[in-house]
Formats: sequence, C-alpha cells, structure tokens
Amino acid sequence: MFGRRFEPPASKSFSKTSKVNKSSSSFSKTSGVSKSRHEPRQHRRPATATSSNVPNQTALSPTGTLTPSIVTLVIGKDQRIFAAHEDVLCASPWFQRALSDQYMDPQNSKRIHLPDEEPEIFSSVLEYLYKGDYYPRLIHNKRRNSWEIEQIEEEGRGLNESTVYHHAVDGDILKDTVIYCTADKYGLEELKRVALRKQGLQSGIQCSTILTSARYAYAHTPDTDSKLRAHYLALIIRSRSTFKRSGTMQLEMFNGGTQLFFDLFVALCNHVDDISSAQNTPRSNRHFF
Repeated sequence: MFGRRFEPPASKSFSKTSKVNKSSSSFSKTSGVSKSRHEPRQHRRPATATSSNVPNQTALSPTGTLTPSIVTLVIGKDQRIFAAHEDVLCASPWFQRALSDQYMDPQNSKRIHLPDEEPEIFSSVLEYLYKGDYYPRLIHNKRRNSWEIEQIEEEGRGLNESTVYHHAVDGDILKDTVIYCTADKYGLEELKRVALRKQGLQSGIQCSTILTSARYAYAHTPDTDSKLRAHYLALIIRSRSTFKRSGTMQLEMFNGGTQLFFDLFVALCNHVDDISSAQNTPRSNRHFF
C-alpha cells in the first residue's frame, strides 16, 4: 500500500549474517528474538489499528479524502523506492518543511532522498502514518486490562521480531528503539509513545543487543530525552545480576565514549540511596511515604 519496492539483487539489508554475538547472556532462558527475516507479506504486514481503536485521521485532507499528490522517497544505501501521499507525510513537521522547501524550485520533482534510513524502519513509520500502528501491533487485553504485542504464529513458530539489522552499528538492535529515534527526528510524538510502550513489552533480549541499542539511543536522542534513556537505565538496574556477569558489559564500560555509563552510575547511586532511606525509616512511619 505504501511503496513501490524495487528489490536489488543480493541485498544485505536486514541480513543477520554479519552479526557477531558478543555475549550469550539473556534475560530469559528462551530467547524472544526470531532470526527469520523474510516472511510472506500476508504475515509481515497484517491490518493494524491505533491503540485506542480509532483510525488515524492525520492522513486526510479537510474533505476527508487523500489528495492525489504523491511523493517518491528513496530510502537507504540500496535506494529502495517508496511512494506516499503528500497529505500523509505532512503529518510530520520534518516532511512538511522538506516539501515546502522543494516547492521553491518548480523544476524539482517531489522526490526525497534518505540514504541513512533503514527501509524496514521507514516502512514501519509509513505504516504508522497510514494506520496508526506498525507491525507487530499493540493489542489491549481486556480481561487482564493490559497491553500486549500481537503474536502471529505460522507452523508453530512465532513471527514477532524485536530486532533489526542496522548498518550504522553493523549489527542487530531493538527495532522499537530505532523507530523511537526516527519518530523523534520526524516530530511524531505519538509514534514515540507507541514505540516506547512496545519496547517495554519485549523480553528474552541478549545483553549485547541491549547495550548496543542503549548506545544507539544515546547517540540519536537529545540530552533532554527523559523517556528512552531512562528506560534503558531502569532495565539495566533491574537486570543488574545478569549484567554484572556480562563480558560485553565490561568491554562496553572499558571502551566508554558515551554518556550512558555516567548516567547509569548516577541512577545506581540514587537506587542505593532509596534502599538505604527505606531501611532507615522507622517501621511505624513507613506507611506515610
């Protein structure tokens, strides 16, 4: 629905052959990450809806219909071709400015080149702009009154993939982290909230993937970000018994080069202070805090 895809021969996009596992430690005994990258289209892109089951209205013109103006998008190093309605793209302030700048040159066709984006990630962003969610979608469990990630089974095997190969790190990182950072770039605040909620529901991710994703998050979010960065700090603290045995964690801290580990040190200090404060509080007064 979103693009005309011209598949280049022997493309290395999303291939996991270049991944090097630095650690076998994980947060569960069974990995929650599927290694399959190319499922049939009928399974990879099911119909989605917003988390509130309300259709996304930002893609419509004032008359309630899409205008016929089409924008061509050239994505990634392999120059994958996507096409999208201009009205849909203009829900993003970034694309709105980009298209306005193009209108200043009457000879310039409506074509935008984004060589640094990953096609799979950009496809998810377009899917969100059209449908209000991206695969795998969020499902509200009414019986438990909780949110879950859609599980699609094929021949007894789950197709829910939580990681994606990214050329910037030459390895796998959490897909929702990349989508969050991309949404931040394009000014899509609601997409950031959806990606953050989905990331909080993931499990069975290796320590090396968590740390690589955290480093990516720090490199692609502003210092004022208080959501994604805090998510990683809390995750590492909660799983500290796993991380302190991780050789990858030791190597990452030795190499440094990121604000991540100082923030982690501060967060751990605050965590210890909170525990000490709770232990020193008289038992009879604890219910007041």
